[in-house]
Amino acid sequence: MASSAFATLMPGQFVRMTNKPEWGLGQIQSVVDARATVNFEHAGKILVNLNLASLEIVEDEQPLA
Repeated sequence: MASSAFATLMPGQFVRMTNKPEWGLGQIQSVVDARATVNFEHAGKILVNLNLASLEIVEDEQPLA
């Protein structure tokens, strides 16, 4: 993900980690510079370095239970 794409990530959005699909759906908690804190349904809260990992924004997904 290019650094300009970081600006498109916002708290509340639902995402998936492209190289860790087993983590399930995640919801962005915060984004600071190139780091996002994401709460994944099967992995818990993870600090993601956006320079090293790619998050895919998920549209039309149900909120986490």
